[in-house]
Amino acid sequence: MAASIELPKEYGYVVLVLVAYAFLNFWMSFQVGKARKKYKVLYPTMYAVESENKDAKLFNCVQRGHQNSLEMMPMFFVMLLLGGLQHPTIAAGLGGLYTAARFFYFKGYATGDPRNPMKIGVRLSALAGVGLICCTASFGISLVVRETL
Repeated sequence: MAASIELPKEYGYVVLVLVAYAFLNFWMSFQVGKARKKYKVLYPTMYAVESENKDAKLFNCVQRGHQNSLEMMPMFFVMLLLGGLQHPTIAAGLGGLYTAARFFYFKGYATGDPRNPMKIGVRLSALAGVGLICCTASFGISLVVRETL
């Protein structure tokens, strides 16, 4: 049986949050590029080695902040897009919170003290992430319940 989905107009907010996160990701990648030049870490080196570069920790913190955001991005995108199908305004709000939290996470991590992102970024992104998982679970449950009735 073919299914069709009618998207509510509020789903546009979900899409705009996705675009905002894409811009954040571009900005973080530019920050890594600037750190490569500043700390003299050439491609294809992913992480600097402290025995070879006195600024390795500073570069690695910038790189790691971006890399962690990339690692979490697929789950964030899927939860945002699927959860937003049933709860577009809630998902968009949580997605906006998650995006802002990732900015603070990156800024904190890039200071060179990996404990800094714990202050704002980790807690807020975890809260937003759990909220998005709940939106997506609610959407999945509503599909199963609708099919069984």
